[in-house]
Amino acid sequence: MANVVVVGAQWGDEGKGKIVDWLSERADIVCRFQGGHNAGHTLVVEGEVYKLHALPSGVVRGGKLSVIGNGVVLDPWHLVDEIASVRAQGVEITPENLLIAENTPLILPFHGELDRARENQNSVAKIGTTGRGIGPAYEDKVGRRVIRVADLADDATLERRVDRALVHHNALRSGLGLDPVDREALIEKLREVAPAILAHAAPVWKVLTEARRAGRRILFEGAQGALLDIDFGTYPFVTSSNVIAGQAATGTGIGPGAIDFVLGIVKAYTTRVGEGPFPTELFDEDGKRLGERGHEFGTTTGRQRRCGWFDATLVRQTCAISGVSGIALTKMDVLDGFEELKICTGYELDGEELDYLPTAAEAQARVTPIYETMPGWQESTAGARSWADLPAQAIKYVRRIEELIRCPVALVSTSPEREDTILVTDPFSD
Repeated sequence: MANVVVVGAQWGDEGKGKIVDWLSERADIVCRFQGGHNAGHTLVVEGEVYKLHALPSGVVRGGKLSVIGNGVVLDPWHLVDEIASVRAQGVEITPENLLIAENTPLILPFHGELDRARENQNSVAKIGTTGRGIGPAYEDKVGRRVIRVADLADDATLERRVDRALVHHNALRSGLGLDPVDREALIEKLREVAPAILAHAAPVWKVLTEARRAGRRILFEGAQGALLDIDFGTYPFVTSSNVIAGQAATGTGIGPGAIDFVLGIVKAYTTRVGEGPFPTELFDEDGKRLGERGHEFGTTTGRQRRCGWFDATLVRQTCAISGVSGIALTKMDVLDGFEELKICTGYELDGEELDYLPTAAEAQARVTPIYETMPGWQESTAGARSWADLPAQAIKYVRRIEELIRCPVALVSTSPEREDTILVTDPFSD
């Protein structure tokens, strides 16, 4: 059976939540494999709006197993609150339908405090983090001082892990003018939350391996977007984990051979939240119109997103790095009514034309886009569910994007509603 990885192919906020929800009908298991609760997915299901941050999007659909993989960093208190929130909306969460990898690292209160203190004191260049402790938690993971889910099960181990972490963090906090962490209070908080988290703990790698052998379909759900990848994104204005498709294997413990299809989610234009380069950013009425029509505000932060024309050069690059099999093109309806549309086909830097975004931050900040202009369309695409429902010029726009990014369109999304989707290629087809 086919297993599918869904990744954002821009700077996040591409509409992954709806697409994952749409695909979950064909899946048996939905797995988060990286990121933390800095990610935000908005789902609209039969008029009900769900805003998810740590939970996989599959939780709103009955009969699916949802999995939080080891590649995620997990705030246990946030997760408990989020579970309570979706339960209040009628979604039942139990150890039978939600599993957490035993080796998942935990985000602790001092991670968020460190994150915010650094951002507030950074006089050189703010990264634009959400301040939720994701970066510091990943630092502790690679520094071998993080507390993991399995550590909650044994008091002696938990205390040793806390002590190791605090040797590092109290020194940092002193330099930032913060008080030392209250060790006893932290340990007590962890003991209190432990039962709720341990109820869902499991050797996820083993569960997924057995599920694959049994022929069950697995959907791997990424957060953020490839341009925020710690290695291949617009560094240093990136997230603290690998976002690209290869992380699906590492972040869940299933081999790369288990991945059959990589679906890249791509907005029909481009947005970005926070700091960093953005070659096609618009500061005119067109940019304002895209933001207003697309309701471009971050699910997690509420920050207004920066908006610009579709950047085919960037998407071609991210599709190559993630090995994208096909893209899901979202928010087509936001472009309805534009007299003309522009697509970035390359960059100019110091008189030289480039067909990729350079790695150096200084060069990224100075590239200027090379545009190709296409006529827009005046008819509505909102709610279209087949090619026949789309204006001819909208189809030409989609086909031109395919040519420029060198990757086929598998799905087209024409509204936030789950069923307003044009299926070209089913990623789960065998």
